[in-house]
Amino acid sequence: MQNKEGQHLKREIGVFGLSANIINIMIGAGIFVLPALVAGVLGSASILAYLFCGFLIMLIMLCFAEVGSKITVSGGAYSYIEVALGRYPGFLAAFFFLLASISADAAIANAIADIAGSFFPFMQNEIIRHLIFLILFAGLGFINIKGAKEGVSFVKMITLAKLIPLVFILLIGVKDVSVSNFVWESIPSVDKFGEASLLLFFAFMGAESALSVSGEVRHPQKTIPKAIFISIAVVLLIYIFIQLISQAILGPALAENTENTLGQVAGIIMGPVGLTLLTIGAGVSMFGTLSSEILSIPRVLFAVSKDRLIPVKILSKVHPKFATPYIAIIVYVGLDFLLASTGAFKQLIVISSASILLIYLGVAISVIKLRFTRQKHERTDIFKIPGGISVPLMAILVIIWFLSNLKQNEFFAMAILLISLTLIYLIINFKRIFKP
Repeated sequence: MQNKEGQHLKREIGVFGLSANIINIMIGAGIFVLPALVAGVLGSASILAYLFCGFLIMLIMLCFAEVGSKITVSGGAYSYIEVALGRYPGFLAAFFFLLASISADAAIANAIADIAGSFFPFMQNEIIRHLIFLILFAGLGFINIKGAKEGVSFVKMITLAKLIPLVFILLIGVKDVSVSNFVWESIPSVDKFGEASLLLFFAFMGAESALSVSGEVRHPQKTIPKAIFISIAVVLLIYIFIQLISQAILGPALAENTENTLGQVAGIIMGPVGLTLLTIGAGVSMFGTLSSEILSIPRVLFAVSKDRLIPVKILSKVHPKFATPYIAIIVYVGLDFLLASTGAFKQLIVISSASILLIYLGVAISVIKLRFTRQKHERTDIFKIPGGISVPLMAILVIIWFLSNLKQNEFFAMAILLISLTLIYLIINFKRIFKP
């Protein structure tokens, strides 16, 4: 499928850079408490939920790999849905993306400020907190305006800084493993298994955001599928080993240690130094996720403006020297700063999970649509999921199952959001839709 942008963005991101971006977003702050939360539901049988969710997320990521090798423009999942399904689904996908991402970024920034305040009490001051937000967002925005290459280099560095203490703790922790803590007390019920899987599935989200830089990826037909498979494999292995080590060291007490679980594990392994190391590691992990978000999500704003889905042409401007969507980056970090400073992100958090699930649903449907839409000049080196449409169909069933388990207030919030976005879309596109 041809690149519809005729764009001036530079393709400077390779397999390692894209893989680092995906891993960086997926492994966020949640992993530091996730082992306790999953153990609280499934006990010593927690490993089952990881294997199951790893399988489910791979079904969905196979869909991303196929569509991403066909549609290689900036915007990631938004562009996949817009090209395959049309302007209205694309419009919804873009704003689902933006609302979920901005609320998550603001929450992460506040968590980083909380950690900084725990080490340096003067940083708990409200003015200082706002200054932290300003430095965070302005600094990351500046790095990414300088170029995708600079942004990805920074993401690579932060990803290593995030993974090294985790891997170090895992290796050191092997000596303190108690095999008896792996014994299953009972086989978990279907309800408990579903509850744990729903909880854990959201820890595997993030690849959809990282792929928003598709328009700046080298050889995207091969790079995107490779990066997806590498990153999912790495994340799954790290998650499994973290759960096993935490379970092996804390045993039945794991479920009770829901405050900085990995910090508690590190404290047992290495004493106070370990606790401090992992607490700092949590902050670095959050900062890493934020850096990848600011590298990736402004490309959605850029693509929406480029496609004229919103009447704000300036967002599609590319910097003449750095070849980056600099206006989109500035607007995005500005919105991040605003929500982080005012606390308005709390009202958006409730729709984040449902929004991303609907994006996954759109991408899975896009695979099927594109399979039945032959392109005259479609490349022969694109990635194609084996087994016909069986994988996207299974992915659709999985997503519908997860959506059916969302809370009532999330359904209500999504209904209001859908109605609001539909009205906005109709107003923006009134002349085009209703002209004779």
